[in-house]
Amino acid sequence: MTRHATQPIDGQKPGTSGLRKKTRMFMQPGYLENFVQSIFDGIGGAAGKTFVVGGDGRYFNAEAIQTILKMAAANGAARVIVGQDGLLSTPAASHLIRLNKTDGGIILSASHNPGGPDEDFGVKFNTPNGGPAPEGVTNAIFARTKEIDAYHKLDVADVDLGTLGETSVGDMAVTVVDPVADYEALMASIFDFGAIRAMIAGGFTISFDAMHAVTGPYATKIIEGTLGAPAGSVVNGTPSPDFGGGHPDPNPVWAKTLMDRMMGPNAPDFGAASDGDGDRNMIVGRGCYVSPSDSLAVLAANATHIPAYAKGLAGVARSMPTSAAADRVAEKLGIGIYETPTGWKFFGNLLDAGKVTICGEESAGTGSDHVREKDGLWAVLFWLNLLAARKASVAEVMQDHWATYGRNYYTRLDYEAVPTEAASALMDGVRDRLGALPGQSFAGLTVEKADEFSYHDPVDGSESHGQGLRIWYEGGARAVLRTSGTGTEGATIRCYLEAFDGEVLDDPTKLDAVRAATMELAGFQSHIGRTEPDVTT
Repeated sequence: MTRHATQPIDGQKPGTSGLRKKTRMFMQPGYLENFVQSIFDGIGGAAGKTFVVGGDGRYFNAEAIQTILKMAAANGAARVIVGQDGLLSTPAASHLIRLNKTDGGIILSASHNPGGPDEDFGVKFNTPNGGPAPEGVTNAIFARTKEIDAYHKLDVADVDLGTLGETSVGDMAVTVVDPVADYEALMASIFDFGAIRAMIAGGFTISFDAMHAVTGPYATKIIEGTLGAPAGSVVNGTPSPDFGGGHPDPNPVWAKTLMDRMMGPNAPDFGAASDGDGDRNMIVGRGCYVSPSDSLAVLAANATHIPAYAKGLAGVARSMPTSAAADRVAEKLGIGIYETPTGWKFFGNLLDAGKVTICGEESAGTGSDHVREKDGLWAVLFWLNLLAARKASVAEVMQDHWATYGRNYYTRLDYEAVPTEAASALMDGVRDRLGALPGQSFAGLTVEKADEFSYHDPVDGSESHGQGLRIWYEGGARAVLRTSGTGTEGATIRCYLEAFDGEVLDDPTKLDAVRAATMELAGFQSHIGRTEPDVTT
């Protein structure tokens, strides 16, 4: 018997990155099954279809994949391609979906969130283009979760996912693949591996912190293996169910050991880190941290050094909270620049339509048209390739970039696990005053204009509203306020601050005024009882 009676479970609404909840919630009887069945039902069924399945190796990953395989077989799927031991980085999964022309894929990850029995888990569906499901699909999945009365699952033994090759579950074929091989081949088709190898052979040193997450095997194979970096260049390279007890978010706070090393007296030439599922990145030079917004702009400005982009870019896209540094590059290159809501799925239409080649978010995600996800290791290899081509250090590249384009000083302040009511009160308090803010002064800065960001998709005409509160101050500074959908409890308030200077390129106080003004304007102290963030990037 494959049919199991069930009933709807509240709260299974997918966000921008699928459904994320505490791991123990997913482990409850029927919880994962209800959501997976709703995915299959929401896309018109699984019969005769082929899917990619994999995850970042976090706690409950292996058990969840076995459940998904048995459910896919019971729902009539023809084939599932799964990474060995259940591992696939998110960009590698996107590539496999596209390479094999499958009907989509199910990716198990909570990205940069901690893992473990008392931490976070996530499930998301990616469509046949390799990208996260758009709102029309997630809405259909959510609608099904509210009316589901049964799920289908075979009662069979678990599949051996440790052995490469073909096996089966019922009548469904299961192909266990090397999670790195096809992805490495794709990277070799984009970058000049020979130039990077020569640079490393000449003494260039690297420290890549895989943060006990999924990119460990990828970085070890490519950076230490193919590119010839010495053993030990990749640290924390073995995936762990709880990410070594750490927080797999590549930023200066959670990758502090790497930051300390890169700012120390015997720093390597180049440092980098990636996150839980491999789609985010952090770039650090010797004594020089590169903000994600600046990294996007630098990649766009240097794209012609990369073989795959040697003919130039069609355009660049960035999320709205990301700094305008990339806009200045696009303007100089004479190519399109697109500002989208936060969430990688909004880049998908632009990439599919050929309007942009490179895109990125301030939250440490950059990517290109090679897949339909952000890609952490791709960004690291891009930086290595441009450094090899320019024969310059990270610090020299950044100084040259700012001298050419000016500097968009930028930071993001994260206030995590804020009680939902308090976060809503803060946001609503600003939202309700947007029309009255222009002309008012706060901590010495006067508001020039304010609005709530809405997006009109130039490809399919869809509209997305309520995408963040924007405040511009006289003199060119900007602040953005939004709540994040990547956490699993309470709310995360994100405050983004930006100020441009075309002449003064190293002023550590540049953002002090816009920060003070925004704290006062939004009432951080009165609403949530603090002005100091949990994380600053």
